[in-house]
Amino acid sequence: MGIATSPVAAQAQGKPTEIRIGTQKGGFFPAVRQRHTVEDAFKPLGIEIKWIDFQFGPPLLEAINVGAVDFGFVGDSPPIFAQAGGARIRYVAAVKSDGNTQAIIVPQDSPIKTLADLKGKRIAFGKGSSAHNLLVAALEKGGLAWSDISPAPLAPADATAAFVKGSVDAWSIWDPYLALAELKQKARVIAFDKDVHKPNAFYIAWTDFVEKYPSLVAKLNSVFASEGQWADLHHEEVAKAQAEATGVDIEAIRRFVGRSNYRVVPLDNEVIKSQQAIADRFARLGLIPKPVNVSDIVWKWTPGS
Repeated sequence: MGIATSPVAAQAQGKPTEIRIGTQKGGFFPAVRQRHTVEDAFKPLGIEIKWIDFQFGPPLLEAINVGAVDFGFVGDSPPIFAQAGGARIRYVAAVKSDGNTQAIIVPQDSPIKTLADLKGKRIAFGKGSSAHNLLVAALEKGGLAWSDISPAPLAPADATAAFVKGSVDAWSIWDPYLALAELKQKARVIAFDKDVHKPNAFYIAWTDFVEKYPSLVAKLNSVFASEGQWADLHHEEVAKAQAEATGVDIEAIRRFVGRSNYRVVPLDNEVIKSQQAIADRFARLGLIPKPVNVSDIVWKWTPGS
C-alpha cells in the first residue's frame, strides 16, 4: 500500500515554511531555477524553496535520510544502497532514461575494445552511484566477475584527474563528465548504459516529509513533470542555463542535453522490476549488507490527483 493511501498520511496537516531540494551538477535544474517555476508554484502556499547542490547521489541521499533535505534527484543505485542501510527515504517519481548519458570510457589510444578487455584493469567509478551499477552490469555482460578488475572508487573530480593522468585504465561515469571526457580527452566509449541494462533516475523524498505532506510531494512531482515537458522542447535554453551555472564547456553540455530526456512519471511495474533487478544483483555480489524489496519504499503518485 502506498504511503499516500495510509490513514495517518491522509490526516497529516499543516505545511512547512520551506522545502529543501537536493540536486546534482547538471541536468535541467539550473534552467528550472532560472525560470523560478518551483518557487512560483509554492509561494502562494507561503512555502519557500531552498536548493542544495551535491556532487553525486550518495551524499544527497544521506542528507535526505537525516532530514537535512526533503526531496532530491538521483540515479538508480544510490536509493538501493540507502535502503539497504535502513535510510528513511521513499521513491516518489521516476525518469526513464534512454541510456545515453552514462558510459564506460577508455583513453582514445587504449588497447581496450570490448567489455571482456576490462579484465585485470583499474576502473574508476563513484561508489554507490549509478556508475557503480553500470560497471557491475557491464562486467556481467562481458563475462567477468567483480574480482576480475581492480576497482578504483573515486568521486567524479578525483576520477577526472585520474583519467587525465592515466592512473586508471577505464572510467564508468555520467554526463556532463562523460561529454567533457569525450570532447576534451577524446575518450572512447566501450559501452553506454543502454548497451548493458535499462537505467532510470528517481525523485526521492524523506519518509517523514512524505508522511506529513503527501499533497506537497504530489505538487512537487507535477511541477517537475511540467518542467520536464518544457525541457524536452527547449534543449538550448537548458544547455545555456547549465553551462552558466556550472562553468562547464557549452559544447559538452549541448551533447549531454541532446541525449537526455526529462519526462517525469510515476514508478510503474517496469521501473520497479528494473530497479529490483539492480538490487538483486548488488545483494548477490555482496555489495549491500542484505537483500531489499524495492516496492517496500515506493510511494504511489497518481498524476492529477
